[in-house]
Amino acid sequence: MPQDWAATQNNLANAYSDRIRGDRADNIEIAIAAYTAALTVRTREALPQSWAGTQDNLAAAYYFRIRGDRADNIEIAIAASTAALTVYTREALPQDWAITQNNLANVYSNRIKGDKADNIEKAIAAYTAALTVYTREALPQNWAETLWMRGITYQYTNKFDLAYNDFKSAIAGIEFLRSEIVSGEESKRKQAEHFNQVYSRMVKVCTELNKIIEAIEYVERSKTRNLVEQILERDSKSILPPEVFTQLEKYRDEIAVGQYQIQNGKAENPKVLAQHLQQLRNQRNELQNQYLPVGYGFKFDSFQGSLDEHTVIIEWYILNDKILAFIVTKRGEVTVWQSQPEDREALYDWVNQYLQNYYEQEDQWLNSLGESLKELASILHIDEILNQIPKHCDQLILIPHQFLHLLPLHALPVNHNAENSRCLLDLFASGVSYAPSCQLLQQVQQRKRPDFQSLFAIQNPTGDLNYTDLEVQVIQSYFNTANVLKKTAATLTAIDNSDLNTYHCAHFSCHGYFNLTNPGKSALILADAPIADTPTKPDSERYLNVRLGETNDLDKCLTLDKIFTLKLDKCRLVTLSACETGLIDFQNTSDEYIGLPSGFLLAGSPSVVSSLWKVDDLSTSFLMIKFYENLVELDNLKAGDIAIALKQAQNWLRNLTIEELDRFLEEHKPQIEKVLAQLRVGQRKIFEESLKQIKQRQPLPFANPYYWAGFTASGL
Repeated sequence: MPQDWAATQNNLANAYSDRIRGDRADNIEIAIAAYTAALTVRTREALPQSWAGTQDNLAAAYYFRIRGDRADNIEIAIAASTAALTVYTREALPQDWAITQNNLANVYSNRIKGDKADNIEKAIAAYTAALTVYTREALPQNWAETLWMRGITYQYTNKFDLAYNDFKSAIAGIEFLRSEIVSGEESKRKQAEHFNQVYSRMVKVCTELNKIIEAIEYVERSKTRNLVEQILERDSKSILPPEVFTQLEKYRDEIAVGQYQIQNGKAENPKVLAQHLQQLRNQRNELQNQYLPVGYGFKFDSFQGSLDEHTVIIEWYILNDKILAFIVTKRGEVTVWQSQPEDREALYDWVNQYLQNYYEQEDQWLNSLGESLKELASILHIDEILNQIPKHCDQLILIPHQFLHLLPLHALPVNHNAENSRCLLDLFASGVSYAPSCQLLQQVQQRKRPDFQSLFAIQNPTGDLNYTDLEVQVIQSYFNTANVLKKTAATLTAIDNSDLNTYHCAHFSCHGYFNLTNPGKSALILADAPIADTPTKPDSERYLNVRLGETNDLDKCLTLDKIFTLKLDKCRLVTLSACETGLIDFQNTSDEYIGLPSGFLLAGSPSVVSSLWKVDDLSTSFLMIKFYENLVELDNLKAGDIAIALKQAQNWLRNLTIEELDRFLEEHKPQIEKVLAQLRVGQRKIFEESLKQIKQRQPLPFANPYYWAGFTASGL
């Protein structure tokens, strides 16, 4: 059965090409041997299409071959693709022809032999040929991908105008494809992961062409897209006029019905219906953008004009060869600082060491945190960036990128070569806050929540946090009304039965955990969650090992997945006084902002205070007490007040002397005595011993950034 044998050889070769186990080089060699065997039966004369298909596969195998001479392998790949094109013609098999033209272009782009300029021209010619079949109307995804690859080729040869045009068209196609997705947020995220590098290359090209406003707009279009759209959908009823909201709902429903008909083969005339749906999308977007443009409708000029005169934004963006920092104020041009390639390499080395110390050598991480931040300030050239900020700006908003979200940028030393202890926080009287993106900041600005009289709090659900009880005891005294779920009463059921939608502030003082591999399972640990015995057959999705010997049932925790479903329509502030509550999925290649803060921002709170590491129980309680004391002194909370109160609390803690600590403890003596009376003898000794140890750390017991810099304010 020669034909079946050859088909099976071809299939076997495909499997070896994609094999994960075994040695990669060996797998490719086996694949090449199987393709070659198939070609003894699949000849051009006897089975031309099968022969051409196997030639195409063989070309790919040689292109990715590890063994042998790289230049020779590429020549064989070119020959095989060229051979396939004698059968795959544009007239007879246009799509196969276009695929092979694309493959040939990729190979010519990386060819070693021959004249480099000539190879590039051949690559561009092959991409251009493929685009005669891959049109936006017929095959929009292939069209966008081919433009993307041709744009890279133009960019590589410094033809930035041509690269700009290709990337711009490709992104328009990507946005169109995104608008057609009706299968949920996960599909949109996967599409964003696939195409994210197009945006990053466009940003780089825009900076080369000095199109700085367009560069930052493309940065914004690539970041937090799902979250921005979900928040817009959540808040649209409150921020849009009723008639506009109703019309947008009609557009949404009609588009969804039409798309369903096309995808399920129920449309009488799919082409006509598709054109009609695109008209509806354009009408919907035009209407929506009149009130709050997002995504590709986002216009940076209008956002910039909405800033306060005294506010400055630093938005970082990490490219594949350098770091960008956009500096934005209300007036004047947006400026961009650009690093050298060695700075980016140094940043990656620094972050890898930082994370390794944090997860594997905690004492080393803690003791070296101050020096590490000095190194980071030098790598990011923070002093150079600060020199570009107008002197009158006293409020700073930081928009990090990728793993920069994990770091206390507000604690970066300034003039770090000088003998002083000043940091970024000290330079801005109105505080330093964070935002995932300009678009998200623009959206939460629509949330007007001046009231701050009622508190909902979770207090020490697991009963092992010695200072949490003092923290909540003092904080609740600052509010007119307070609903505090204490210790064993702080269950998920109790939270579900509390009307969170009526409170102005939600304070969670408990254990927290960030799940890097599955962020949706990141959680605030509640009462009843810890279980004594690990199930015989544990469900890895349900049971979580936070600490050695402790397993938690996520069904009884407040996970990020559950937080996304909450409603906090009157909430002004959510405080997550727990460990690792500010960490996000920095490895997400779609550039999404996925973590506990994003959950509460989506739920309705305009501000979230959260932590970047496993924080100290004692110092956290002091910091939180001072933070809320500062807040209640402000009348009718305004934008920026959360950041000011947190800055003041952090500066107070880092500069706190032993004498001032004694005065602080004396001020809160009644609450301390009340808490001590409720503790077991062993817990009381731990409480008192901790204070003694603190007082031995002269002269400033909380000067190490570990104690004061771990909390950040996101949003307003």
